[in-house]
Amino acid sequence: MVRLELDQVVIKRMKEEDIEIVKALIKEGCEGTENRLILHILTRPLCLFILAVFSSILRCLVHSFILALAIPVFLLIVFLKITMPRSTGVLGSSRPYWDYVGSSYREAQDDTLQNPYCRISGKTPFTKKPKRRAGSKDKDKETTTEKITPEREQAAGQVWLAECEGDILGCIFREGETRAGISRICRLVTGSWYRREGLGRLLVQSLEQRERETGAHRVYAHVPYPSKLGEAFFRKLGYRQLGVETSDEDDMELKQESPERGFLGYPLTKVYYKDL
Repeated sequence: MVRLELDQVVIKRMKEEDIEIVKALIKEGCEGTENRLILHILTRPLCLFILAVFSSILRCLVHSFILALAIPVFLLIVFLKITMPRSTGVLGSSRPYWDYVGSSYREAQDDTLQNPYCRISGKTPFTKKPKRRAGSKDKDKETTTEKITPEREQAAGQVWLAECEGDILGCIFREGETRAGISRICRLVTGSWYRREGLGRLLVQSLEQRERETGAHRVYAHVPYPSKLGEAFFRKLGYRQLGVETSDEDDMELKQESPERGFLGYPLTKVYYKDL
């Protein structure tokens, strides 16, 4: 654990040169989430019943009781690995992939979010060029040849990075706007050395402030079903679970913002919301 001074953190839009670092951060932060989701589905009563039926049928075909139990489970795990959305991370997302190039910021001057801790302390964060991974320079040259239209940029969404002294410590993904006044957080990741330091709260609150200023009145966040930590985190920030802590007038919202579902229709995420 590293002691982090939050008033020295700069929150800025991701550029193409940051993509490889962000992907590595996502891989580190989301490690194990997919396996926990698969375990959650495998332990549902209906799924256990189906596995038991197939095992009984296989028991008549193979002479090994262990194989009869293992084969259906193995095949189902492979199926779930293939069909589960690739973007599932600390937060769920309905997108099968993320358009990193389309969501990259291309202006020379960085686009930053206001850090409330800087206003409180009166300090100005020190910024320097972020560190780059070996080989990322060549990949950047390849991606810059892609054609980026305004429509693709709008649909791709935004990625905001928490940076301190040239190091990228965390990131938050906001999906492209599909409904006026509605914002959707689909991924939030902080580096393993900077957890429980308030960095995730800083990212969410800073993005909420930007969305409020641009006219959004509600923010949604999809939390993977087995993630008790993610649920507690958003509850502390004032979010409520849709469909559980909502009034009758939110029934239409429940139809439009439904949780991501997987095998046999079991939900993979819980939907949380906050009115700005």
